[in-house]
Amino acid sequence: MYIPKYNACASEQEAIRFMQRYSFATLISSTSSTPIASHLPVSTYRLSETGPVRISGHFAKANSHWRQLNGTTLVIFKEPHAYISTKHYETKQSVPTWNYLAVHASGTAKTLNTSEAKQAVLTRMITELEPEYLAQWNQLSPQYKEGMLGGVVAFEIEVEELQFKKKLSQNKSKSERETIIKRLSQSDEPNDTAIATIMAENES
Repeated sequence: MYIPKYNACASEQEAIRFMQRYSFATLISSTSSTPIASHLPVSTYRLSETGPVRISGHFAKANSHWRQLNGTTLVIFKEPHAYISTKHYETKQSVPTWNYLAVHASGTAKTLNTSEAKQAVLTRMITELEPEYLAQWNQLSPQYKEGMLGGVVAFEIEVEELQFKKKLSQNKSKSERETIIKRLSQSDEPNDTAIATIMAENES
């Protein structure tokens, strides 16, 4: 991904927190003829403090994408984003733009075929997204769970490259950024207010 120096974020921990917060991702693989993409909720984690970043999730078995997990897999995390009008700037010699954050995580994917591995992936995701459901999940009959697990293909990616872009008007003056934050925070659009909050955090 194209990342100007002033938009680059080198903090791996900040990238991980972003991936965990905006966990509905786009997973992209290449075939011999064309790229293939799926939109999936995923989990981002480390197995130890110094271990590699890992991403796990699952496909519906009917989605043939899992058969194409050859070579490098790219996972894109992107949200929130907001249109930035020139009315926020101090000079008329300017053009509108878009503020956003994005992480590109790439690495080698592998499928997880045992029931135990699939259950571990689903349990991790349930714990992250709706921990109160875990008790109900654990009480489901073994036959029902096996039927559900049979309909999915779990995967895990060991991340080999992590890129984090934060395009938050860093190339504008402090007063212009303050104006953008103020006006976006007054918007009725959730993406606008989210960008305003992140911009404010980035200023501190």
